[in-house]
Amino acid sequence: MIHITPELLRTNPLPMPEEGDKDARGRVLIVGGSLEVPGGALLAAEAALRTGAGKLKIATCRSIAPQMGLAMPEALVMGLDETGAGGIAPDAADGIVETARKVDAVLIGPGMMDPEATDALTASVLSRLRVPAVLDAGALRCMPRLADTLRRSGAARIITPHPGEMAQLLDREREEIEADPQEAGRQAASKLHCIVVMKGAQTHIVDPEGGTWLFTGGTVGLATSGSGDTLAGMIVALLARGAPPVWAAIWGVFLHGGAGTRLFRRYGGIGFLAREIPGEVPHVMAEFASQAD
Repeated sequence: MIHITPELLRTNPLPMPEEGDKDARGRVLIVGGSLEVPGGALLAAEAALRTGAGKLKIATCRSIAPQMGLAMPEALVMGLDETGAGGIAPDAADGIVETARKVDAVLIGPGMMDPEATDALTASVLSRLRVPAVLDAGALRCMPRLADTLRRSGAARIITPHPGEMAQLLDREREEIEADPQEAGRQAASKLHCIVVMKGAQTHIVDPEGGTWLFTGGTVGLATSGSGDTLAGMIVALLARGAPPVWAAIWGVFLHGGAGTRLFRRYGGIGFLAREIPGEVPHVMAEFASQAD
């Protein structure tokens, strides 16, 4: 197991943009949101832009797309067919796959409800997706039955479960996962052929070959509603910027933890909001760069 430290990160620095337009900074597509939880996609979207992505598209339910566009004027927002339960309809998969051909990385899952529809949509998209992807929240439920699809994929897949979601992925009790999160991450990475970000008080990152990294720099304040959506947005942005997949996960966890530390100091502990996390990320990146100099 390798501990994530500033010294380790300096051996694999973030990709920095050369002269060029916003396309050169990385193009991200976020598929998420629902009538019940429209803000999940919004949190991930702001985190992606704050982490340096140059161009952003959001695919969400048609009835909330205008509001999403007003809340995130920097993004192109696609309104998709929706189910009676307020989720994205499975027949939207074709349009998502077509849009994904024009981006560098995709995030699926934040704020997605209607489990049956989300499972069908995720499975249909992943079977045809040719770019790196992060699977979070609602998109995780169908992962066990997509093991063969994930094995055949030529592009990286990163999943970001918390202990409850990991228990469902491995069909085990949550208490077992919490007792040995590193081993749970290894099992999931091997079974699902993906990079696992096993979230918790300490975060374990595991690749399919068994490589393991540990981050211990988080704060209790990050255990708040919506925090995972921001982490997923950071990781997909780093993928789009050109970071190797496992390093996109490592850097994303580090930046998320660093943002939490800044907010922890400001508020004196718990009580800060997930929506405040993305705004701290540019400061964490700038501080890290200045220390390297």
